[in-house]
Amino acid sequence: MAKYAVIKKNYEFRRAYHRGRSFVSPYLVIYCFKKKYGGVKVGITSGKKIGKAVVRNRARRVIREAFRSIYPEVSGSWDIIFVARTATVYKKSTELAVVMRKQLKEAGVLN
Repeated sequence: MAKYAVIKKNYEFRRAYHRGRSFVSPYLVIYCFKKKYGGVKVGITSGKKIGKAVVRNRARRVIREAFRSIYPEVSGSWDIIFVARTATVYKKSTELAVVMRKQLKEAGVLN
């Protein structure tokens, strides 16, 4: 199974924020930007409002693991940004994957 690329550049995050569509839930905000080619690229952010470094890193780990289980269902080329919210920290990756799948299906990212 091919691995997705990681978004690290600020301009890639800004492009997804400004040109992409957003989907909000109490646990996660997802920005999806459809590309013509280039495969799937994923970025994960968590602001300082969530907590200190240990808490923010846990939120990012949980999001990463939840997306890893959904990734085989993704079709097309997308830039996807996941933004952690304060409630993300209290969820397990399996619970978050259910919410994430629903949002990505609504966005048209999944088959």
